[in-house]
Amino acid sequence: MEMNGNTRVGQIAVEHPLATRVFGRHDIDYCCGGGVPLKDACASKNLETDDVLAEIRREVEGSQDSEGRWDRASLSDLIDHILTEYHDPLRPELAQLEEMMSKVVRVHGDKEPEMLPKLSTVFEGLKVELEEHMAKEEQILFPLIQSGRGAMADGPISVMEHEHEAAGAALRRLRELTHGYTVPENACNTWRALWHRLEELEAALHRHIHLENNILFPRALSS
Repeated sequence: MEMNGNTRVGQIAVEHPLATRVFGRHDIDYCCGGGVPLKDACASKNLETDDVLAEIRREVEGSQDSEGRWDRASLSDLIDHILTEYHDPLRPELAQLEEMMSKVVRVHGDKEPEMLPKLSTVFEGLKVELEEHMAKEEQILFPLIQSGRGAMADGPISVMEHEHEAAGAALRRLRELTHGYTVPENACNTWRALWHRLEELEAALHRHIHLENNILFPRALSS
């Protein structure tokens, strides 16, 4: 594929997985916002399209992406990958983040009396939503796709995409509240670790949602 400003962001991420590193650096939404042309995504971030294209080409040339070309894998293998790499680690990670969040709010709430409670509320909502979302995928949608009935899954897929958008909004709110995960000068080790792991959670969820929105769902519906 020859990339240009009219190429959809999600299509670039599918065919050149390493491009997601560039999108991540510039906060370009390639999962829920994958249907947007690159030129529009760049304009919304005050970026020059040609500069971003050049950065993507430098990232891609001569490199091997650990994510691989999942658009070429079987649907069953892709689902197994999503379960193993994203669903299974996410549940214990959410539980640990919840514990860390509780500790930071309890010990340091007086230092950030407005931000920390708001952050905790947004995270708790995201945690519950993600846990319920994964259960629905594992119990309903994924078995439907694996049984060869993906073309009949337009209803469940529509629900999952809507929930992905809600998760994306929560992630944006977490980033906003933490000022881009800028660690406060008076932060203890737990506070610093919490910021770091929330940022890692954001990156992992972007990759996770991208695999579903831009690869799994379209292929399942056309199967």
